[in-house]
Amino acid sequence: YLFLYFQVLKAFDYSSPWKGQQQMYKLDIGWPKIPEYFTGQTFCVAVDSLHRLVYVGQRGDNVPKVLVFSEEGYFLYSWNNTVEMPHGIFVLNTATDSSVWITDVGTGKYGHTVKQYSPSGKLMQVLGTPGNAGSSLIPLQFDQPAEVFVEESGDIYIVDGDGGMNNRLLKLSNDYKEIWLTGTNGTGIGQFNIPHSVTVDPFGRVWVADRDNRRIQVFDKVTGEWLGSWSSCFSEDGPYSVRFTANYKYLIVAQLNINRLAILAAPPVGSIGDCIMVNTVQLADETKPHLVDVDMKSGAVYVAEIGAQQVQKYIPL
Repeated sequence: YLFLYFQVLKAFDYSSPWKGQQQMYKLDIGWPKIPEYFTGQTFCVAVDSLHRLVYVGQRGDNVPKVLVFSEEGYFLYSWNNTVEMPHGIFVLNTATDSSVWITDVGTGKYGHTVKQYSPSGKLMQVLGTPGNAGSSLIPLQFDQPAEVFVEESGDIYIVDGDGGMNNRLLKLSNDYKEIWLTGTNGTGIGQFNIPHSVTVDPFGRVWVADRDNRRIQVFDKVTGEWLGSWSSCFSEDGPYSVRFTANYKYLIVAQLNINRLAILAAPPVGSIGDCIMVNTVQLADETKPHLVDVDMKSGAVYVAEIGAQQVQKYIPL
């Protein structure tokens, strides 16, 4: 409770390098209703804005790996089957159904995979070779895949990985065949050093948090061609997550080591340019924000914090 109290203090103690700049988000201190449901390390969060649900992936021995909350913060249910060490989580809504995609970086019999579940936790699809790390495309293999983004068309974007032998971005078709692949380990254009998070905008661009290179790289969704990169905003700490706000005007980026959310201006169609930091949300010390997600209806930002072992909700002002 003390920790939460200081979090609240911190949230209101807002200072900014820009004079007269308005705070853009405030902490929802009533979310979740009962924080005690978080019993492990909360690594990832995904919002189903259509059904007003929030999915949380957590790690630990004998803890439920996926928790499901209502948008208001009430705990609904949990599931655990076939998830070893969740890293990233994503909810896909199509005209006909919804599914929950999880990247599993475990080293046991379920690990090194990207998995699709029904909302109730029924395993529907496994990508990768469970329990076997690798770089192969036939059969498909991953090594600690960090995050996944799935379009309504069924096209899948995967950043692989969170350490391990691969530093790559893959686009797969809805029948799980490679459309294109880019990236090797390195610091050059289109290379990665822990590609940690991925998202796609409505303008045909794929955004990747290239964590240990301290930059965001941008690619053409159709061809995989490199479009540009941002690094000047990340001199203090690399980007851990990348998500757009509901109006696609801004990017929300978590910076784990400095306990901060950076809010960056999203460029319109055309040149990527360099990043402009519009605002920041400073979290309490040792919070360690790992991955975030945005409710594309309400605009709320949910932050999975592995230091604080909780998910917090920030409401746009």
